[in-house]
Amino acid sequence: MSTARRLPLWLPVLLLAAPLAELWVLIQVGQVIGAWWTIGLLILMSVLGSWLIRREGVRAWRSLGDRLTSGRMPTRELADGALIVLGGALLLTPGFLSDVFGLLLILPVTRPIARRWLTSALERRVVAGTLGFGRPGEGARRPGPGFGPPPDARHPGSEPGGPVVRGEVVDP
Repeated sequence: MSTARRLPLWLPVLLLAAPLAELWVLIQVGQVIGAWWTIGLLILMSVLGSWLIRREGVRAWRSLGDRLTSGRMPTRELADGALIVLGGALLLTPGFLSDVFGLLLILPVTRPIARRWLTSALERRVVAGTLGFGRPGEGARRPGPGFGPPPDARHPGSEPGGPVVRGEVVDP
């Protein structure tokens, strides 16, 4: 099994710790406000989350359509869509901790912070060449010409010893 296909060490810990933490918080809240109020609050959070997912999802979809119609790359809109889907899954999962993280991913006030984190994490993986299949730092396996990271990932498009054309991209 290659290194890239192995699970990160923190993932099994997270998959075990998250439900235990959710259960502990549910018990603590239930002891303070009572079982029926806790269940009601969970149902209210699910309804509120569903409404918020729909509202922000429609906004993101419209923004994506506008960006595509204008002929510009919809990078921000695609990241927002991914964050809304992930936040929606967390909001629809019963539990207060998942609701908090879901709200942080969906709310328009906090989504830009999550978007910056997401894009920087993806940029690090792309530059390191670990987004594809292969060992970290090794780059992607090349199934054919044009696949995988460029020979010099810090300067995409440049061949070793080849010419480098400097310029700027003008967005219409």
